[in-house]
Amino acid sequence: MAKNRTLRRLRLGLWGAVLVVGLGASWLFLSGPQTEPQVTDTLGQGDYRLETTDGQPFTQASLRGQPSLVFFGFTHCPDVCPTTMGEIMGWKDELGPAGAALKTWFVTVDPERDTVDVLRDYVGWLPGATGVTGTVGQTEKALQAFRIFARKAPLEGGDYSMDHSAYVMLFDANGRYSQIFGYQEPPDQVVGKLRRFLETQG
Repeated sequence: MAKNRTLRRLRLGLWGAVLVVGLGASWLFLSGPQTEPQVTDTLGQGDYRLETTDGQPFTQASLRGQPSLVFFGFTHCPDVCPTTMGEIMGWKDELGPAGAALKTWFVTVDPERDTVDVLRDYVGWLPGATGVTGTVGQTEKALQAFRIFARKAPLEGGDYSMDHSAYVMLFDANGRYSQIFGYQEPPDQVVGKLRRFLETQG
């Protein structure tokens, strides 16, 4: 138990360091559209079927039952994704007990590398977070359903990164889209919006 607590503290410290570094190095992954989707009444609705790190399917029905935050990213992302996940952890901490009501979904835009095991390790430090992956075809369906931009960005040596939308989407307990939070939106502003939103959720 002591060893697990030590490892967890080390992991949180490392992610905190990544968060600081990421604040100054995010431009590479933001070349895609970052504006709010124009059609929102059906956002998140579709026939996609992915797999979660909890061993359960991820479909449009997964958005129902409790309010949720949905972010699309990838584990090889050096700055934007760890920065955003760190921000989400900060929002939930600031909300206190109310933050526990928010489910967090991290959906990969890079299913070729992000297996269930890889994602499980990646999101394991964030309470209430679940990773989501699947086949390339099912991931494409999810990208379309959530109106997410994502594409491979070739790197030297034959490797690649991913350009992708970097906002966080908020859904209510009925699985209906509520609003988005932009990348590096001021934390106090986001927390205020979340607090007001959660008050409407009963």
